[in-house]
Amino acid sequence: MPLITEPHLDAPDSFYEALIEAHRDLTEAQSHALNARLVLLLANHIGQLDVLQQALAAARASGR
Repeated sequence: MPLITEPHLDAPDSFYEALIEAHRDLTEAQSHALNARLVLLLANHIGQLDVLQQALAAARASGR
């Protein structure tokens, strides 16, 4: 299954607001830990190693 890279969220602004709210009042370390837990939860939800590897490669490439 290919990684979906086109916009796919049905309510992107609402998700962004929820993400920002989840980080409110956290220390930098707590924020990093929240992100790590979120990544692992979403990876578990996706469940397909090939898709996760595509996502890792895409995220790494876009950060350069």
